[in-house]
Amino acid sequence: MPTIPYLFFGGNCAEAMRFYEKTFGGKLDALMTYGEHPPGEGFTCPDAMQDKIMHAHLTLPDGSTLMASDDMSPAPYKGMSGYSVAVSFKTLAEVKRVFDTLSEGGHVWMPLGRTFWSEAFGMCADRFGAGWMVSLE
Repeated sequence: MPTIPYLFFGGNCAEAMRFYEKTFGGKLDALMTYGEHPPGEGFTCPDAMQDKIMHAHLTLPDGSTLMASDDMSPAPYKGMSGYSVAVSFKTLAEVKRVFDTLSEGGHVWMPLGRTFWSEAFGMCADRFGAGWMVSLE
């Protein structure tokens, strides 16, 4: 059973998913707005959400998936917390590139460095608020 991260953004899902497509590679297979939902399906959303993302699907180079949408909860968006998405790479150069790209404009919780379990491991939140744990396989 595959486990698929599904991230909720506060209105900038399209920008974030394009950033992840560029950062990780792969292909952004879907970027559907709330306004594009099929008519007559019993689904309604506020007018302010029509241009926001209802569903995004990114297929990564290894065949895994990252999905996301803009939060349409009636409560104010509280941001992302309480999780990190773990990603690992085969080369130190790729680990450094991805960590540097993700952490630029975000926040580094644990600088990329050697640990007892990996030659390179670091933790950060990207500029969109998503948490990442980046490591060398």
